[in-house]
Order: sequence, then C-alpha cells, then structure tokens
Amino acid sequence: MNSRRWRTIFGVAFLLATAQAVRAQQNAPHIGYVYPAGGRQGEAFQITVGGQYLESADKAYISGDGVQAKVAECIKLLTPKQVNELRERVQELQKKPRDAETIKEIAEIRNKLNDVQNKRANPVLAEKVILQITMASDAEPGQRELRLAAANGLSNPLFFHVGQLTEFIKKESKSDEEPPGGKALGGIGRAQSGKSRPEMSITLPATVNGQIMPGGVDRYRFQARKGQRLVVAASARELIPYLADAVPGWFQAALALYDSNGNELAYDDHYRFHPDPVLYYKIVKDGQYVLEIRDALYRGREDFVYRIAVGELPFVTGIFPLGGPAGAETAVELKGWNLPMQKLTMDAKDKEPGIIPLFVRRGEVISNRVPFAVDTLPECMEKEPNDDPSDAQQVALPVIVNGRIDKPGDWDVFRFDGRAGEEIVADVDARKLDSPLDSVLKLTDAAGRQLAFNDDYGDKGSGLSTHHADSLLTAVLPVSGVYYLYIGDAQHQGGAEYGYRLRISEPQPDFALRVVPSGINVRAGASVPLTVYTLRKDGFSGEITLALKDAPKGFTISGARVPANQDQVKLTLKAPQIPLDEPCNLSVEGRAMIRDREVVRRAVPAEDMMQAFIYRHLVPMKDLLAAVLARPRPRAPLKFLGEEPVTIPAGGTMQLKFSVTTGPMLNQVQLSLTNPPEGITVRNASDAQEVLTLVLSADADKVKPGLKGNLIIEATAERTVKPETGTQPANKKRVSLGFVPAIPFEIVK
Repeated sequence: MNSRRWRTIFGVAFLLATAQAVRAQQNAPHIGYVYPAGGRQGEAFQITVGGQYLESADKAYISGDGVQAKVAECIKLLTPKQVNELRERVQELQKKPRDAETIKEIAEIRNKLNDVQNKRANPVLAEKVILQITMASDAEPGQRELRLAAANGLSNPLFFHVGQLTEFIKKESKSDEEPPGGKALGGIGRAQSGKSRPEMSITLPATVNGQIMPGGVDRYRFQARKGQRLVVAASARELIPYLADAVPGWFQAALALYDSNGNELAYDDHYRFHPDPVLYYKIVKDGQYVLEIRDALYRGREDFVYRIAVGELPFVTGIFPLGGPAGAETAVELKGWNLPMQKLTMDAKDKEPGIIPLFVRRGEVISNRVPFAVDTLPECMEKEPNDDPSDAQQVALPVIVNGRIDKPGDWDVFRFDGRAGEEIVADVDARKLDSPLDSVLKLTDAAGRQLAFNDDYGDKGSGLSTHHADSLLTAVLPVSGVYYLYIGDAQHQGGAEYGYRLRISEPQPDFALRVVPSGINVRAGASVPLTVYTLRKDGFSGEITLALKDAPKGFTISGARVPANQDQVKLTLKAPQIPLDEPCNLSVEGRAMIRDREVVRRAVPAEDMMQAFIYRHLVPMKDLLAAVLARPRPRAPLKFLGEEPVTIPAGGTMQLKFSVTTGPMLNQVQLSLTNPPEGITVRNASDAQEVLTLVLSADADKVKPGLKGNLIIEATAERTVKPETGTQPANKKRVSLGFVPAIPFEIVK
C-alpha cells in the first residue's frame, strides 16, 4: 500500500511548486494524543489534545451519543519574536540580584524555552487544545472516536473511552522532564534505567491515566484486602495504535505489581498475542501494594498515553463456542476472572452474519468485550476422541465445526466424503476471535497422502493484528472418496481457551470493503480522492459497483467501480457547492452479482496507519466524516474534454485535454497524476492558459490489455500574493486548484 506520486514537470520550478501543493493538502489538523484518553460516565472534566496545525481548532466531535466536547482554549506556539523577547528578559534578570522572585521568573522562562526546543524536535505534538468534556450518566461505556475541526479542516480520529470507574489522573507530563543520566530527549529516547515520579495514592476500583516520558516509570499505591482477585488491564496501543515516526511503532507498556516491601508479585508486557498487558493476582494478605507502569524499552514522550483499569473487575479470558448460527440462540461457556456467571445465552435471532461483541456485567460494571461470530452455514460441535484418522469425526459439508485444541500436542481430525473435481475450502477463525490458537491445517486423502497444507494466511481486514495466525487452504479433490482434515496448533500448545471455528465447504464467494481516509476535507464544489480497498473471499473476482448511500444533497462520487480482479480503486468525492456548518457522516456501499444474486456490503471507514516506518494497516473506524470548507478565491474550474473511459493502448500513448479558466492572479496551471498503476506515466504536457494537454504512456511490459481503473489528476497554479507594504516585492506561491473528477481508463491492445 505504499503510494507513489507521478507528476507532470513544467520547468525547474515545478518540484518546489508541487511540494507546496502537497503541503497545503497535508495542513489539516492532526491529533497526536489525547490526555486523559477518557473519563467516567456522568462527569465533566478537561482533556488536552496535542498535535499539529491545531491553532484554529474551534469544535470537537466524539462519536456516539452521550458525550459532548467543547473547545475551551487553544494554546498557541511562541513566535520567533516572542522567543527572542524571552531570551532578552532572561539576560536582564541575570543582571539583577538573585532574590526568590527573580529566580522563579528565570526558571519559568527557561521552562518555556525548553518547551519550544522540544516542540521543534517533535512538531507533530507541538500544539495543544484544551477541551471541556461532559459525559451523560447513561453514556454507553467503551471506545469512541474524537476529532477536532478547524478552519483548515477536520482532524484524524483518535480513540477516547467512556469509563465506569473512579478516574485518577497523573499531572500531564512535560517534554522537558529529565530522564536519568542527563538531558531530556526531544523525541523517543531510551534510558538505561527508569526514573520514577512520586507515587500517587488511589482507591480501588479505579482507572488511572498517565503519560510516560523518556526513562519514566509511574507508580500507584493502593490498599488491598486478603482474598481480593485483582485484575489490572492496561490500554496503551489500544488508544494510539501506531506512532508513524517511532520504532517499533507503538508504546509497549509493561506492568508490575509489588507488595509493601518492594517484592515483585506479578509482571507482564503483553496479554497473549495482544501488546497491551493484563495482570491477574489474588491478594494473599491485607496491606499496601504498588502498581508500576513503564515502556518496555524505557522510551517515552507525550503520546505514550495509558489508561489502567484496576480492581476486582470482571474479565473474560475465553468463551466456547466462539460463535453460533444467525437467527438462533447459542449457549456460551465463559472463562475468566471475577465473572458473575459461567454460562450465558447469545441471542442472534436478529443478527446479520459477522462479528458481534460479547460481555458480562458484574453489578453495573461491564467486562471487556470479546468477539462472537455469527454465520448462516450449518454448525456442529467437535467431539472427542478425534485425534487420528481411526477416530476421525464424520461431518457433512458444508459445515462450521466449533472445537478447541484442548491440550498441548492435540490434533482434531475430521472425515468427509468428497467428489472428484469438487473444490473444498477449509477456513479457520480463531486468532481473529481472540483465541490464542496458532492454527495449522492439513488435508489428506484416504491413504494419508497430503493434498494441501497451510499455517498462516494473511488477513488484510485484521486492522491491528501483526501476526496473521489463522489458516486457510483450498483444494480440488482428485477422486471421489473419503478425505481427512487435520487441525492443530503450530506451537504445539493447547488448553480450554484454544477454541476455533473451522469452516469446511465449497467456496463461499464474498467481499468486504474499506474506504480511506475516514475523515475528508474538501472545498465546496471541489473533488478529493478516496481509496476503496476490496477484501475478496473464496475466489470472488467480479466487478463491484460503488455508491453513496443516503448522502446529503450535492455529494457525488466519480469512478465508482472496483474493476474485476483488482483489490483497490481510487475514486473522487465531489462536495456540494455551498460549505456546510458541520461535518456530515457519509456511507459508501458496494454491490456485486455473486452466483446470480446481488450482494451489498458497506465500506467500513478506515485509517491507513504505518508502524516501524514500513508496515501499513487499515484500522477500522466508526464514522466516515466529511467537512465541506469555504471555497477559496480565485478558483479555476477544471473540466475533462474527452470521452470516458479513456483507452490507452499497451505500448502506446493517449492525449488528454482539459479546459481551465484561471481567475485573477493565477497563472502557470500545472497537472499531476496521482497513484497510477505501475507502467502508466506522463510522457509530455502543455501549459496553455485555457486548454491543458497531458500525454500518458503505457509500458507494455508492465500493463496488459484489460487493465481498468481511474486516473486521479490534480491541478495547481502559481498565485501572486500582494505585499503587505508598497516597498515589498510581490510574492508567488503554488496553490492547489483541486482534483478533476476521477476519469475511468482501460488498457487496450
């Protein structure tokens, strides 16, 4: 998913001009962290939002009902002039007698100057906005999305939680805090040993909020009674999934529990395959205990934000089965800590196929949420013994088997009858349903000859997962007869929590969609590009038609089609001609014909996030919000003067013409081609004032006849800016004129 940008070059100045245009697009407000990253139902409090380009932020939005956010203050950066004035003031004060007031003022100024220096080192976190949050007492607990709106558009979303417990908040960390051994680190640094801030006393149950700076260690002291079953669950990566400018790409929290004598009682830096740790400990005697949190590598900065829930809290560690049939009730066994029950009934009578959350309540407090799968295929339960072919469990296809690898080294074997030429799919849902199982699949014939094998199968829709541990295999059966399917754990592990759902069936073609980004900033009447990713299932390769669903008047999309056999398409969204006072929530859906029936799927909004400078993930979000901004003056309407789709011969060229009407003070309009398929490049271009010509070339070695997609073309122009005073020369800068509506293309012979 790494993108490349191909540009038409008009003279030496073009590269600088394009860079300015790109920067203009990127100058929408960006949130780097929210602190604290949540609060309690029924309370009002303030939070700090740190990021970049936040100076004009005037509104805040939180998804869902029951939570209101209002901008209380924008903390502006010091200007160079103000910095110089502060330095001059320090020089003046140093000449005076060193009384208490003088020493205090010097220290305050130096703190401000240090803060400026550190903000320059971390510009993505340099600006701050204070929000006033008001939560209704009946606000639904759980994860929300917070965004800011400013004159320059809508920000990216960041996660924010509605909690139920008493909240404790560490004083907001400052980037000039000094780690052990020397100066504060301006960015993500590492200290050789931790430096603790003063312990904070808390009462249980509680949620504690803090930030970890370089080398920092936070400690919380509390009283506990003998017999209490404590659960300590940290949220860190869950709050900020990836730090694009950090390695390994997220805050790796480490938790430890100590008694009053400093003896370590429990420690963890992850929970199973989740990077956020969870501790469980049964208190053996009354007394004082200390909870400690730090980064596993002693790194830190303001966006190393955490929330820790601690107390006798309900926590589900496993369920069985991991899912059930749509339109029916399923009895589910529960395992975990402090659970009020060992069984519950999941009612899927009105549920569509997919994954729904399961949780329990202990009093008013709800547990963590775990995924529960709902499907329409017939289901059965695994039956032991079935460890080898002689004891294999007979199943009739199609079927979903609910089973578990209940001891280390266990194999479950299933027998089915197949026909020659029949295509079979075996698909495991385990890790994606929070099971620790690292599955492996093997298909053999009646004589034991292996026909297919799979360990891990990549799941592009997994969002935050960095280990795709579920298995999938396909095979065409060579003869009619008996076949055996084996499932086990690749690490030879097992236990009651190692559940799975194993689908054995003919292919079930289907698709899912992701639309990126989840926040759209567009000028009134203009177009902006979006990317729709297709997650194809069981060999589905057909074309998908895209459309806006129930969109406000004036919104349209162009190039709304995912071509057959392709996994993504860039299209454009055009905004209404009049700016909107508030962002609106859009919905994109895709339609395709599969086996003579129309299948409709909603495109899930997502953010394209990067970790460790290279790995990219589509992280699902709840809302697809669009902000329609005021139209800048002057504006240059753009229009494609050709027929669609554009046909480009493989190995040849195609000439595209565009009309443009430049306004006053605009000239040298230039076009750039964004994210074309490899092999489609700009051969030549003209820069006439009223008609622009773009010549595209298709490399026959890289693109083949039949390839389809959209051309995304942006226009920029040079604008003359009048000087503030008559003695200054006029300035010229590049401005974006927007995007031409997506132009469908096809490669032909």
